[in-house]
Amino acid sequence: MSSESAKTLSTNPAPSGRRWLLARSIALQAGIVLLCLVGIEIFLRVVDFRDLRLTPEAYRLPYQYDAEIGWVPIPNKVTSDGVRINSLGLRDIEVAPTTKPTILFIGDSFVYGAGVKDGQRFTDRLREDLPDVRIVNAGVAAYGTDQEYLLLRRLWPKIQPSVVVLIVCVENDHHDNSTNSVHGHTPKPYFSERDGVWDFRGIPVPRGHKYYYYNNVLAEHSALVRLGIEVYMLLRYPAVVVPDPTTKLVDMMRHYVESHGAKFLVGLQRPDPALEPYLKAQNIPYVRMDGADTLPNDGHWSPRGHVTVAERLKGLLIAEKALAAPSAEQ
Repeated sequence: MSSESAKTLSTNPAPSGRRWLLARSIALQAGIVLLCLVGIEIFLRVVDFRDLRLTPEAYRLPYQYDAEIGWVPIPNKVTSDGVRINSLGLRDIEVAPTTKPTILFIGDSFVYGAGVKDGQRFTDRLREDLPDVRIVNAGVAAYGTDQEYLLLRRLWPKIQPSVVVLIVCVENDHHDNSTNSVHGHTPKPYFSERDGVWDFRGIPVPRGHKYYYYNNVLAEHSALVRLGIEVYMLLRYPAVVVPDPTTKLVDMMRHYVESHGAKFLVGLQRPDPALEPYLKAQNIPYVRMDGADTLPNDGHWSPRGHVTVAERLKGLLIAEKALAAPSAEQ
């Protein structure tokens, strides 16, 4: 054997040796990747980004995914802190058949009663003060006026109200109505104009990232997996912002209510320079709730605030003769 051949054999390992080197290289790279992933997981847990947090079930709203509206309360659900959802999916007592006129209150967390117990909301107060009418609370936390309109249409055949009172959360409704996602990029429908046509868009609504947080074993145990879900959702369903359609939505709701022979009224959480001129121009009766007491570090009405709200709404109902018996057409 020549010296060149001997040199070649000494520098080229046997096939088994090459496989061992390849396996060692793959294992080393996999180990580096694994260490990086573990490091990122530890970092995410230490930093504890709000959007990646898991909320204990006891503190989660009793909601489920809905393809049309985005989310709705779970019918017949009772939470650990005593919140009760009735068979219609409303945080309220059961809606029993009656010959009494019905007043339906619709809105977001202010109507839902975030932070207060059953029996402490303004609808509970009004139910005590107005025994000759049926009071129905259709508030759903985090809803915009667009979602409230869709919920109203869904509930109408089951409730057939004589009066509908829309409670506008001036704090965020204008913003929520102008986008396809809220509260950490949770998808929702939105109302906008395209080529001269107004319509609801984004339906069917995609499942939000929080849905996967609580329905996927890996996501439940890994902040890194939740980050991946968050990034995917942002890329797959980018945020959409449209001109504020709140006035158009209120006009649609009024038309729908009045076309069904009912009366339409509005309550404002606080002064609303963007909406009040329209309400006045269209002679839509409304009342403001500014000054109603709120919960510390929260902003929602406190039990005492709900008493104030009930008094103002009762005054509006009386002033607009909304407590009279429904007409024969109704």
